[in-house]
Amino acid sequence: MTDSPLPFAVMSFRTTPLAPLFLLPVTLAPEPPHFTPLQPDLLAAGTSFTNAAADYDGDGDLDLFVGFGGAPTRLYRNDAGTLVDVAAAAGVNDARGVRSAAWADYDSDGDPDLLVGFAPGATSVLTLYRNDAGRFTNVTANANVAVATGGVRQCSFVDIDGDGDLDLFVAFRDRANMLFRNTTNHFVEMADSVGLADARKSVGALFLDADEDGDLDLLVANQDGDANSLFRNDGARFTDVAEALGAQWGGRAPRLVTNGTVRPCAADVNGDGHFDLFFANYGPNGLLLKRDGVFADASATWGIGTDGRYDTCAFADIDHDQQLDLYVNGTVTGGTSYPDFLYMNGGDRFTDVTPVNITALQADHGALWFDIDRDGDLDLALTGAQPAGMHFVLRNDLPAAIARRSLAVRVVDGQGRATRAGAEVRLFAPGTRRLLGTRLMDTGSGYNAQSDMPVHFGLAQRKPVDVEITWPRRGTRQRVMVRNVAPARYAGTALVVKVP
Repeated sequence: MTDSPLPFAVMSFRTTPLAPLFLLPVTLAPEPPHFTPLQPDLLAAGTSFTNAAADYDGDGDLDLFVGFGGAPTRLYRNDAGTLVDVAAAAGVNDARGVRSAAWADYDSDGDPDLLVGFAPGATSVLTLYRNDAGRFTNVTANANVAVATGGVRQCSFVDIDGDGDLDLFVAFRDRANMLFRNTTNHFVEMADSVGLADARKSVGALFLDADEDGDLDLLVANQDGDANSLFRNDGARFTDVAEALGAQWGGRAPRLVTNGTVRPCAADVNGDGHFDLFFANYGPNGLLLKRDGVFADASATWGIGTDGRYDTCAFADIDHDQQLDLYVNGTVTGGTSYPDFLYMNGGDRFTDVTPVNITALQADHGALWFDIDRDGDLDLALTGAQPAGMHFVLRNDLPAAIARRSLAVRVVDGQGRATRAGAEVRLFAPGTRRLLGTRLMDTGSGYNAQSDMPVHFGLAQRKPVDVEITWPRRGTRQRVMVRNVAPARYAGTALVVKVP
């Protein structure tokens, strides 16, 4: 397929009004990025909700799963930047409403498997597909993850107990959340026994070491006026400390039934090496900066507290200036289509640089950054719930020289298995502690989705860096350092770091 012609390739330029030169210098707003839709005919189907990326066939590039409101799901195999729908041949073309998707190597055999969360129907709302050399086998019953009914939202695979395999957390909109412990590829539900059977109206969820004490905590976003929860991992049980840490409302009005949080994201927004929190809300969006171990609302000072209805937050360094930019997509509700925003990070404030071709798309729900063409920069995959919508992949048109200023890092365990979701990756100038960037291998990318892909760093210069991995495990923060990594060696691929 060919790239889309105008108007999709139109750029918009936003500048401040010119002041008289003898009064004020001329200040130009950041130039907006430019995105070109790829294969727009193939990716034109609407009523799509969630998307997730992984290299399911092991050929070195990222493939894409897309779930719809009732049309057959699609699995796009990535053939050197061209997407081919292989869902039917792979055995995952279910014609049922999808609400969640997660890629993860649950059986530790070296390839990513796929969990799909469906709308309620005749069979389980969870379906687990084992990846057998690119063909998928339904193992829901054998794995013991069948759930008869429920409003499935976020599904997250993470090694919660530090035993080397991936456990499964599932957030529900209308019933208590569930936690399945993985015992040799067979799951046992145990949420109530560890304090995670929360019956609030949950949507998004994210695992991270929020208190930096060496284990993975759980941030859960709740709707309909319910407070968000931040469950501190105390070993045998989890304790909700959201209020004590300032994270319970995420920038929205307390206890307002028309407000709620859909998606939480963790990112080092201000470059201090600690993970801040962003909340995509029904109501004002919220940015909470981590200061002295607690989270302080900085939404207004950073220009990010837009009031509306938002479903997804997705951070990425889109212009390779070593600062994390932010995509927030609005939903369609009550007859109103809330606009998407692409915010560029200026170091102490975000600036709206949304190109007009994105504004016109009315995308909502899924938003995912991934490098489809392996050119070094991150491209944008969107889904749209409108019947006449789309599920576009938009190529980031950075100049080649700038796109190559990047490094992708993949973290695996000592056997090379992808069981390290929740790991932290930091880059430093060689031989120093001068921080160049911080990333989280997150468990809640996109809308109700978990991808299996490297973390991405944009670089101001294509010079060697030191790469530090921090892995929270059973009360310790284990660290691995790889020194003098030359980004040019990993162009089109990723540095793979093993964490025992």
